[in-house]
Amino acid sequence: MKAVPTFNTLAVSLSGQPISHVWNGDGSAIFLEIGELTPATRRRRDGSLCNPRGQVSLAVESSWRIEDNHTIVCGSWDEKELWPAAFDNLRQGRIKACRLFGMLPEIEVVTETGLRLLSFSTAGGQPEWYIIDRRGEKSLECCVKGRKLQLTFPKA
Repeated sequence: MKAVPTFNTLAVSLSGQPISHVWNGDGSAIFLEIGELTPATRRRRDGSLCNPRGQVSLAVESSWRIEDNHTIVCGSWDEKELWPAAFDNLRQGRIKACRLFGMLPEIEVVTETGLRLLSFSTAGGQPEWYIIDRRGEKSLECCVKGRKLQLTFPKA
């Protein structure tokens, strides 16, 4: 199974899917839960429920930005107070396109409303994003390792 054609097939299948949940993890990590949500059953140390999971999850570990046709709405280096409104706007959209860009593969998600979420690592190393598709018989994860897009099949 070739990584880029497999990613492209996954990307095309996301067209029209809702962004059902957006949340911030540790630090500036951002998570998009796409498609139908599975309610959380796991709990955090404080007893609260974890976030629900989508049929597909996209995580950008540290460096990202959300932009519209005129400006950068917010990014991972902005004050966290700016994030919730941008997350709400993402959550109101459906995916129009998902694609890779750059010599070291970064990811871009475009909504039907014109918002774009882009990963763009600014530290040494590799782009820090991954996408997990749980819709098939086995989960499929795409990420960047060793300068190339890699596929793995993590345990559920």
